[in-house]
Amino acid sequence: MFITDDIRYVGVNDHDVDLFEGQYTVKNGMSYNSYVILDEKIAVMDTVDAHFTHQWLDNLQNTLGSRTPDYLIVQHMEPDHSANIANFMKLYQDTTIVSSAKAFAMMKQFFGTDFADRQLVIREGDTLSLGTHTLAFVAAPMVHWPEVMVTYDTRDKVLFSADGFGKFGALDVKEDWDDEARRYYIGIVGKYGPQVQNLLKKAAGLDIQTICPLHGPVLSENLGHYLSLYNTWSSYTVEDDGILIAYTSVYGNTRKAVELLADKLRSRGCPSVVVMDLARCDMSEAVANAFRYGKLVLATTTYNAEIFPYMRNFIEHLTERGFKNRTVALVENGSWAPMATKVMHGMFEKSKSLTFTKTTVRLLSALSEESRGQIDELADELCQDYLAQQDGTADFEPIQ
Repeated sequence: MFITDDIRYVGVNDHDVDLFEGQYTVKNGMSYNSYVILDEKIAVMDTVDAHFTHQWLDNLQNTLGSRTPDYLIVQHMEPDHSANIANFMKLYQDTTIVSSAKAFAMMKQFFGTDFADRQLVIREGDTLSLGTHTLAFVAAPMVHWPEVMVTYDTRDKVLFSADGFGKFGALDVKEDWDDEARRYYIGIVGKYGPQVQNLLKKAAGLDIQTICPLHGPVLSENLGHYLSLYNTWSSYTVEDDGILIAYTSVYGNTRKAVELLADKLRSRGCPSVVVMDLARCDMSEAVANAFRYGKLVLATTTYNAEIFPYMRNFIEHLTERGFKNRTVALVENGSWAPMATKVMHGMFEKSKSLTFTKTTVRLLSALSEESRGQIDELADELCQDYLAQQDGTADFEPIQ
């Protein structure tokens, strides 16, 4: 596949993977992207996952013909991109590896060698001439590993963005970019918003016409859309007006309360009310939705003087990714000693810029006249807050 006249795609599609990184469901597979820049000198941009060694090397050979590569650019050392470095170097023994010092240290950990006799260590601001193409290297530490460098081709205005701007899904399947890129970003990179913001500031100074990520499609149209979403996600800004209700229910009584709340929110005109059963849904999708929408309702049972395990897991996913700038409402259920509200609130103790609603809902085993009234109050509060945000009169105080 041609990216530009001189840049070719040599990556692979993986439809055998069931869980990416051992936890993310990828119903449409994954792509592991690799590129070749053909110039007076040839640069190969990253390798692919170990399961696709022969396919990748065949793709590479078909693109190179009788020529051999001069450089292997290693931007990121995660094994889905670096696994074939040693295989490549055995085959192309005169090639120089170009990478950061931290990446070479990781190579020794992975392969037992850092290829000391064939390495070129690069850092922020360094350039490499291939002839008519000049590669400029930009440090991107903790996006999302510490060794990451991204590469800008100054001639064709192409940014090789490592894991940035990636998404789940193989390239031979058409699907919405936003949803799967959001799930990918929040799950894998979401903790490192400040570092992504730093990289976006650097990228703002470049004339980028094409983005070549290590996962997902090459982006060459409407780049402002993708850059805007990355700015939203990495600044923890609300992407869409809406309410996510995430719940667990043992015998169905908490579920009935959630369904009643959702109906009342919709009847009051609240936008995008999404309900997710944490015991049955895709956890990564639930986490992505929590970051997507401005309001989150958490409803769960007291369980062993704690909270139901799926809810605990969900909140931990949120807090470890820096969840903030959102409104949170709590719904608890318990038969003799309800503790869920106290436990959930405590789990957000170190979180910043969260607003908790004045109203909480307490069920004692099942819905009652009192708890139905609390649900009415909570629905009013959440919808009034939405209207207040529209005219700038919201009066809740965030946790500092």
